[in-house]
Amino acid sequence: MIINIDSSAGFCWGVVQTIDKVERILGECSSKQVYVLGQIIHNPKESERLAEKGLQTITREDFDKIDQKNSVVVIRAHGEPPTTYEKARESNIQLIDATCPLVKALQMTVKKFYDEGWQIVIFGKHDHAEVIGLRGVCNDECLVVKSIEDVKQKIDINRKTVLISQTTMDKPTFCKLSDEVRNLFKEKYAEKLDEYFITKNTICKFVSRREQKLIDFAKQHELVIFVAGRNSSNGKILYEIANKANPNTIFIEDIEELKIEELSKYSSIGITGATSTPQWYMEKLKDILENKFNKGS
Repeated sequence: MIINIDSSAGFCWGVVQTIDKVERILGECSSKQVYVLGQIIHNPKESERLAEKGLQTITREDFDKIDQKNSVVVIRAHGEPPTTYEKARESNIQLIDATCPLVKALQMTVKKFYDEGWQIVIFGKHDHAEVIGLRGVCNDECLVVKSIEDVKQKIDINRKTVLISQTTMDKPTFCKLSDEVRNLFKEKYAEKLDEYFITKNTICKFVSRREQKLIDFAKQHELVIFVAGRNSSNGKILYEIANKANPNTIFIEDIEELKIEELSKYSSIGITGATSTPQWYMEKLKDILENKFNKGS
């Protein structure tokens, strides 16, 4: 059996920076309890690994319960709204910001347009951790949409409008949505369109650039095993891309979900995952399959 791991899978650079920072803090702050505000990334296996090193997950409601003098709280990769930083200051909590640089830049973009009076339209999921942070930097005065129907129901075409995206959404849908919104404004503003409507493609390029590579990888194997956390936004999107390219693609969060014996009928298996799927877990799956089907061959 041929078993390959997708070379384009694994942590994006933002997640790598976040995990590296957390591991460094765990080493440097051995005399303090290190907390993370919410799941560090949307992958339970990586969260479990870091928990074994001492990282504990809390919510903002826990700020008043922890020992401020002997604690450090990490802001995770998805970022947080300004109110979180304010609450931390009020509670004398030491914060260490591990927000993905791309998300941090996106927050600054939203804040800039908001301060200039633009209508903010965000393509994303209303209650996703990253979007909660974006909503926070503009006092929740924005529209969060997932379809053109959402836009038509909520948008005010009498205001200057900027369309941005949650970093983990899919580019084709975003581009289609942008075209549809542009057409709405074009009917009203014609040659002055660019003064009233702007699109900012803020989708993570690591995710969007993976799409064609993932399609090619999926087509090269009889079976594709997509490994990701079930609450990973980009995991759901990338899985759908892989499944469309190869309908014989299965999604798992835990290796134990697999019925290993039933995989013997395949001559080639591809292993891939989300930008929050750790390389070590995909390698663990490969080792299990190699030992089961190729040992001694």
